[in-house]
Amino acid sequence: MSDPSLNRHRKASRVKNHAVDLKKIEAAVREILTAVGENPDREGLLETPARVARMYAELFSGLHQDPANHLRKCFTQKYDEMVLVKDIDFESMCEHHLLPFQGKAHIAYLPSGKIVGLSKLARVVEVVAHRPQVQERMTEEIADLIMEQLEPKGVAVVLEASHSCMTIRGIHKPNSLCTTSAMRGVFKEKLSTRAELMALIYGRSFS
Repeated sequence: MSDPSLNRHRKASRVKNHAVDLKKIEAAVREILTAVGENPDREGLLETPARVARMYAELFSGLHQDPANHLRKCFTQKYDEMVLVKDIDFESMCEHHLLPFQGKAHIAYLPSGKIVGLSKLARVVEVVAHRPQVQERMTEEIADLIMEQLEPKGVAVVLEASHSCMTIRGIHKPNSLCTTSAMRGVFKEKLSTRAELMALIYGRSFS
């Protein structure tokens, strides 16, 4: 069962009907530069607020998209073995410090009569990643979306990422890696299915 509070958060944040306010971001960046003791009017910084505004518009573009749209075109197919797409690169922004975290996503599902184009799974990752995030919620969101739209026998999502908030500030641990997983259906219920998944991802037995 998925967490109801998590579902409410995801549904509330799926789509917003306004464009990014670039001018407001530019003004805020100028304030930050001034606050840290810089001169936003010096040559090297003149275009920085506009650049940062365009960057945020790109990095947070997922706030204005519904990732479920990429899963609505399904194909009827009699196939009851695991489908796995691994090593999907992603970049996101930690909502606590607005610093990037990036890594790889591994997504598997056991179809129950419906399959989806493999690239659509990567597009779901991209949309969900492009918003202020925490890795734990991102993992759950992707798993729940696939369960809702494809109604498979099970879904597994594993994310591995390096977080700038740990590597370039604070604790300064550049080799740290965070791994999160969300298991649904048979992946949660059957140890053998979960072990098969991990063996396919990491190339060794977990039984």
